[in-house]
Formats: sequence, structure tokens, C-alpha cells
Amino acid sequence: MKEVNYRPKGVCSVLIHYDLDDENKIHNLSFVGGCNGNLKAIGRLLEGKDAQEAADILRGNQCGNRGTSCADQLAKSIDEALA
Repeated sequence: MKEVNYRPKGVCSVLIHYDLDDENKIHNLSFVGGCNGNLKAIGRLLEGKDAQEAADILRGNQCGNRGTSCADQLAKSIDEALA
């Protein structure tokens, strides 16, 4: 497993953590800070899912007028982890 710790920018969460297995499936996704209930739900929804598919779905999602969101920042972290 590859452990990923990403510091998002422009959002309320301060850390995104998850593991990628050998098939690039997401496990143990958690956020520090941000909208607790919503971010826990994202973690549950993405458990065992393909990382690239998740990034493709979440990329570009915006929170208010920030130009990004925790979900968008997760997509960016996945893009970096898979590069």
C-alpha cells in the first residue's frame, strides 16, 4: 500500500489522508478539518473505488466562490499520487 498525505490549499480541511493499494484502489480516506459529516461520507463512498475514476468525478467541484473544494483537492492529490 502507498500512503498518501496531502495538504490541500484554499479549503477548510488541512490534511487529506488515504492509502492506495497495488491496483490504485482507495482505502482509509480521511480529512482533517472541513465539513466533518460530508467528508466522512466521501470517505465511505470511495472506499475500495478506483482512484482515477474518483478523481475524474471530483475534479472541478467547487465550494462557494473558492474556486476549489475539498473534493477537488482530493482529485488533485490523486492526480499527483498517480503521476
